[in-house]
Amino acid sequence: MPSVITDKCAKCLTCVEACPVGAIKEAATQAVVNPDECIDCGACISECPVGAIVTSDEADEKDVKFNAENSK
Repeated sequence: MPSVITDKCAKCLTCVEACPVGAIKEAATQAVVNPDECIDCGACISECPVGAIVTSDEADEKDVKFNAENSK
């Protein structure tokens, strides 16, 4: 399951540095995960200081859609 960044994101971009494959990008209002590039390692989840990152099975559909649309 790819990681998903929720709207709780503080846009600190700690997750960008934590991602070993560069699947996380900065969008206008928050960071987002490209689900096609995410390798499901969970590194970003444990590094997020505000707990804004979850797996796609735990995320709201609106967050999954927002990440997919804004990460390309």
